[in-house]
Amino acid sequence: MTKLATFIVDKRNLFFLLTIIMLIFSAFSRNWVEVESELSAYLPADSETKQALDVMEEQFTTYGSAQIMIANISQSQAEELKDQIAGIKGVQGVEYDNTEDHYNNASALYDITFDYDESDNDCLISLDAIESALSSYDLYVSSDLGNPEQEAIDREVSIIMVYVAVIIVLVLLFTSQTYAEVPVLILTFVVAMILNLGTNFLLGKISFVSNSVTSILQLALSLDYAVIFCNRYKEEHLTLPIREAVIVALSKSILEIGASSLTTIGGLVAMMFMQFRIGSDMAVCLIKSILFALLSVFIVMPGLLMLFGPLMDRTEHRNFVPKIPFVGKFAYKTRHIVPILFFIAILVAFPLSQKCPYAYGESSLKTPVLNETQISQNMIRDNFSSTNMLAVMVPAGDYEKEAALLAELEQYDEVDSAMGIANVEAMDGYTLADQLTPREFAESAGLDYEAAKVIYAAYAADQEKYGQILGNLDGYEVPLIDMFLFVCDQVDSGVVTLDEEQTDMLNESYTQMTSAKKQLQGTDYSRMLVYLNLPESGEETYQFLDTIRETAQKYYPDEPVYVAGNSTTEYDFQKAFARDNLVVSVVSILIVLVVLLFTFKSAGMPVLLILVIQGSIWINFSLPYILNQPLFFMSYLVVSSIQMGANIDYAIVVANRYQELKEQMDHRDAIIETMNFAFPTIITSGTILAVAGTLIGLMTSTASITGIGQNLGRGTIISILLVMFVLPQILLVGGKIVDMTAFEMPNVTKRHSGRGRVKVDGMVRGEIRGIVSGTMHATVDGEVDLNLISGTASEENEDETD
Repeated sequence: MTKLATFIVDKRNLFFLLTIIMLIFSAFSRNWVEVESELSAYLPADSETKQALDVMEEQFTTYGSAQIMIANISQSQAEELKDQIAGIKGVQGVEYDNTEDHYNNASALYDITFDYDESDNDCLISLDAIESALSSYDLYVSSDLGNPEQEAIDREVSIIMVYVAVIIVLVLLFTSQTYAEVPVLILTFVVAMILNLGTNFLLGKISFVSNSVTSILQLALSLDYAVIFCNRYKEEHLTLPIREAVIVALSKSILEIGASSLTTIGGLVAMMFMQFRIGSDMAVCLIKSILFALLSVFIVMPGLLMLFGPLMDRTEHRNFVPKIPFVGKFAYKTRHIVPILFFIAILVAFPLSQKCPYAYGESSLKTPVLNETQISQNMIRDNFSSTNMLAVMVPAGDYEKEAALLAELEQYDEVDSAMGIANVEAMDGYTLADQLTPREFAESAGLDYEAAKVIYAAYAADQEKYGQILGNLDGYEVPLIDMFLFVCDQVDSGVVTLDEEQTDMLNESYTQMTSAKKQLQGTDYSRMLVYLNLPESGEETYQFLDTIRETAQKYYPDEPVYVAGNSTTEYDFQKAFARDNLVVSVVSILIVLVVLLFTFKSAGMPVLLILVIQGSIWINFSLPYILNQPLFFMSYLVVSSIQMGANIDYAIVVANRYQELKEQMDHRDAIIETMNFAFPTIITSGTILAVAGTLIGLMTSTASITGIGQNLGRGTIISILLVMFVLPQILLVGGKIVDMTAFEMPNVTKRHSGRGRVKVDGMVRGEIRGIVSGTMHATVDGEVDLNLISGTASEENEDETD
């Protein structure tokens, strides 16, 4: 480690150059990151909703759409504006009538469909044209086109980062001992943040949650590492010049900081076991951010300390962090009371946390702030009834089955309406799927009967049904939509000629029919749109989804049937959460337990520390039940992992110091000194994480992100309080358990004894005319009796010494 530290310090200019190159690259590459804005994209691959979405994407065209509400207008104005909107380029259709569904409280609601696929940027151009044309009215727009939510999140996170940066500077100024160390710490983190953002493109596509909060959480989770290294440097610099102090501090900090990061990484690794793959997405992004933080501390920060070292010497100030002996004294006096109270508290909190009111969609959740899209959606919801739409996909090819299924679905009280190719009205009372004879088609389309027969004969030939031509062509029945689209093709190719009136009617109907076919009929599946009068969330809705599947399966008993919509997505979230909740809790505890076993070499200490942090998690998540505040399920999974992995570091600091001091002084003095020592570290790291989480919770408009921030901020505060005012008492009372369950790790050291000239190179402890402990690179004349922790020791013969 000393050789590595020396290399890093002496080659700092090279590392500065490489870092600058990487920073320039990252400034460009961060724009290459693809962001996934739909949580449904992270459902398990075998979930029904995921399979249904894949079928929809492959088989059907989903045209861009938008809802526009104009407030404070009359019905006559609303009618005029409908025609104005319909005339804008790119608008395929405008749904508006004088019913309460579209005009209410002096407000008009227009359902607009565009000519382009919802992913086509031309939809946004048309929507912008509509907004520009209606800019003089009181306008509210609700649409999923583009990514308005991500744009809002980016603006909000940028503001949060400013607030967090100010808080960090204030906290570091308060807890630092020199003013010049603050820019060292901040520059170290900024380098890590930019490099992490610039390498996100290597992950392919990341979620909007990871893209939004990773940088803030990276700062809160990893700033500890820079603080530890800086404190170690200041300690070594008391007796060593700057270069040597940096080298020794780095050689000691690599293992110390590396070990400290393991619990945080361990808690995040647990998220990778979630079926809901956003857990893996966030875990990878956060683990990568921590690794870059470690890299920045070990590679960049040594050079910064060399650069700012002289300035740090000149800007020393008194320690602003007060001693807190009252905490240790309180702990000693209440050591037999507080553990009992804590045990009672977790006995109450655990069952309450299990009753936490989880939400699986964002429609039932409230956020402290609203973005423009949410304001528009709320205004539309307040004035007009909201709809809950589902897409039901069944094997294509049998219109009669589809018509029967649609009719049965419409019989349910929970269904407002159901639409598919088989029941969409086309003309003269016929639906698109109705089978028409040549005479019926001629009458509905206004064609000559003999011409209709010629068209039917051409269609039969095209379908290679020659028997129909030779047999009874008058009785040949063809679905209206198929025949109509065939006629259009024949007109385009010049086979069929129509008068001007017929051509206009044909062109108008052709647009509507082709649009309907692209949306409702695929190569292998037909899609039906079912509108429910149920909310998107809730057990009643989830149970009715099963009813819809069972109804559809009756008509297609041996073939797959798919249902997709916001409600099915939430239902699948609920089913995945039941497993993920258990897995994340167990895996995070096991990983942290293993790390603590190797850290403390005791079976009792890990149990005590985990009990405190797990207790804080139970208390944290009992509050949503007590306050009757629904909690987005993902917030629980993410926060519980981070809380276990990161907050336990505070407990480790206290436990480590107490274990050292209790061998040197009585337990009362040991716990007082322990809390005095641990307070600056806990208050620095804990304040930053708590503030970052709280700001995210107060200043974001996306419910899933708000929930993470609120619960992480609150959970960190609870953890700090328990570590400060409960853990000391538990350590005092449980010390005997720790000692009784202690074990020795296998001895990996080698013994070496010798006389004369002995060459020593490595980490050693032993006697050389006294006791030596440290890293040595020396040749010793005399008696040597050492434990080789690493490295080598060998006698040199006389020939070598001459």
